[in-house]
Amino acid sequence: MPVRSYIESNKDRFLEELFSLIRIPSISAKQENKPDMLTCAQRWVEVLLLSGVDKAVIMPTNGNPVVYAEKMVSPKAKTVLVYAHYDVMPAEPLELWKSKPFDPEIRDGRIWARGADDDKGQSLIQVKGFETALKNDLLACNVKFIFEGEEEIGSPSLEAFCRDNKDLLRADIILVSDTSMISAETPSLTTGLRGLAYWEVEVTGPNRDLHSGHFGGAVANPINILCKLMADVTDADGRITIPGFYDDVEEVPPAERKMIAQIPFDEEKYKVAIGVKALFGEKGYSTLERNSCRPSFDICGIWGGYTGEGSKTVLPSKAYAKVSCRLVPHQDHEKISRMFEDYIARVAPDYVTVKVTPSHGGQGYVCPIDIPAYQAAEKAVETAFGKKPLAVRRGGSIPIISTFEQVLGVKTILMGFGLEQNAIHSPNESCRLDIFYKGIEAVAEFYRDFK
Repeated sequence: MPVRSYIESNKDRFLEELFSLIRIPSISAKQENKPDMLTCAQRWVEVLLLSGVDKAVIMPTNGNPVVYAEKMVSPKAKTVLVYAHYDVMPAEPLELWKSKPFDPEIRDGRIWARGADDDKGQSLIQVKGFETALKNDLLACNVKFIFEGEEEIGSPSLEAFCRDNKDLLRADIILVSDTSMISAETPSLTTGLRGLAYWEVEVTGPNRDLHSGHFGGAVANPINILCKLMADVTDADGRITIPGFYDDVEEVPPAERKMIAQIPFDEEKYKVAIGVKALFGEKGYSTLERNSCRPSFDICGIWGGYTGEGSKTVLPSKAYAKVSCRLVPHQDHEKISRMFEDYIARVAPDYVTVKVTPSHGGQGYVCPIDIPAYQAAEKAVETAFGKKPLAVRRGGSIPIISTFEQVLGVKTILMGFGLEQNAIHSPNESCRLDIFYKGIEAVAEFYRDFK
């Protein structure tokens, strides 16, 4: 097959291009790596031009720059917009890495490095899939690329960039490789993502830390109150107790629940892998339904009082928590954010003062499986992996995907090739070499069918 032959003939070059990107520590969360962001953007321009685009440029935003590129085959042809991000997570703790995070190595059939999967590896899958299609005369549509440098810090500049450049970014479909598959043996396409709402809660009691012997039992302890407030957000059945919270939650259709039930899933292995004796979640739903298409509430961090070495008998003045809700499509994150604030204000006792500060959030997303672009992706993955991919929803959030739909009016196909064992965001991130090459093949095959 010409596609596979082309990939085989160029696989060493593909790897070296990936390694040249990985070696740039484009960590958006750290100010010290600010120069690396521009260096990485410049390298992407070079890689895109080598891959056959007509033009590739760096465009400014209020934060890190965007890389834009395009290959225009005909003004009458359909247009695909490929989104990816070139920033990566910090590599700490460095002592847990078996090799240097920004010095890629190949061991045991895997690429080991920060960004090997998320998202430099998957971004290059898209670019090399495009190149392979172009070189094999499979490209019948226009292709645009938009690579941002702030995804790992919430994409604060991208919505404004999209609004300012709507005509430039005009497309019929958006293609993204920044998600995962069920497994190497069970390929899948992500058809849904949960939304997100996030807050910090501050509880204040007395005007200073107090002696717990002199004041304990007479003055409310902010940590005790905070724990009670947060614990009461969910009930014994795992349901969120905020009035009206479920008003916009759409029940998963029976046909989709049946499809979810067909996903290979060993609950015992799942428990062993994460070190728990039992699982808990909303009553009436399976584990895979709970972590993908049902909302959830979690305390992400909680602190206050004395946490140093030894003991200190103190009744603290303040207590804090960071909390989040994963939301499902049709739940508006801004509405839920206000709902949580109002709820806490109503239930907070008058012997403390409670302040809720909203943080970032985003909408959920669902992709129809009957549109031509999804069907082209489904066929392409089947060709590359030898098995028809399952359509699955994922529990994570990529807020920019819903932003694309709202601002650009375009649906997104989430054609990701990550695996759970790739350990994205963790030490020893990796990517299987065979999946890397199969991903390139799948993207090339997508362009064969999307016309």
